[in-house]
Amino acid sequence: MLTTAEENYLKAIYHLSEDGKKSVSTNDVAREMKTKPASVSDMLRKLGEKEMIEYRKYYGVHITEEGKRMALQTVRKHRLWEVFLVDKLNFAWDEVHEVAEELEHIQSPLLIQRLDAYLNYPKFDPHGDPIPDEFGDVKAKPRVALNEMEIDQMGQIVAVKDSSAAFLKYLDKVGAYIGARIKVLDKVEFDGSIEILVDQKKNLFMSKEVAVNILILQS
Repeated sequence: MLTTAEENYLKAIYHLSEDGKKSVSTNDVAREMKTKPASVSDMLRKLGEKEMIEYRKYYGVHITEEGKRMALQTVRKHRLWEVFLVDKLNFAWDEVHEVAEELEHIQSPLLIQRLDAYLNYPKFDPHGDPIPDEFGDVKAKPRVALNEMEIDQMGQIVAVKDSSAAFLKYLDKVGAYIGARIKVLDKVEFDGSIEILVDQKKNLFMSKEVAVNILILQS
């Protein structure tokens, strides 16, 4: 059994390792957890003793298979609760992250099985992130960041990398939503900003900072 803090650290290490990194640094973990590197070492030692990670000072942190399995269960619970909050309790997609952060630590496999069934086994959360199944399998679609697309390429907004309330409220304001069809009309070399056509009717201008956080399934 892991504590809430241990689950949070393990989930952070898993996310940092998703891009194929064999190990992540203590500084990376500290930034992800918004704490000081000196505060991280004790938690890494505890997770190492529980064989959730392999940690050697100055060599970084490597998540074990058991650690990955546990992290994926926490991710699964978080994303299922986000679906429940949006679909059944009418929360906005920018309101659910912090609530799901609390609910993800409930230790009841039966509850999560029944929640999954009640929601009709959703594959993606409200932000477009894939929901691991009960065995930890993740079926993600190939996606590219909006800023990586070329002029005249088309696709569909399927996810966001930044799930902060401020960013999601901005997308709501400009009308860029999960499921929207887009076409790249222009890219500005000077600052990396981009012009897109949304649903064949609305032109939007987006900064590079916004575009890197919007994920597209190309068509």
